[in-house]
Amino acid sequence: MANTPSAKKAARKIARRTLVNKTRRSRMRTFLRKVEEAILSGDKEAARAAFKQAEPELARAAAKGVLHKNTASRKISRLSSRVKAVGAA
Repeated sequence: MANTPSAKKAARKIARRTLVNKTRRSRMRTFLRKVEEAILSGDKEAARAAFKQAEPELARAAAKGVLHKNTASRKISRLSSRVKAVGAA
């Protein structure tokens, strides 16, 4: 448990940031799930549209520190190739 005033304030700040980051992470995962579902359904247009919405969401998560930028880049790249493959297979 925090004892000093600065440690108490830091704990409050961390709790607020945690809530914000949880919200961002949840939102990002929702967009990813929509892309995954569209890919599994085999609908190329739906997958492309979902990916178009998910890509900036992933980039924003990386910019805000929820994801590492390389992780976001890797996820975007892999999703993109999977969306391109929909309908072709």
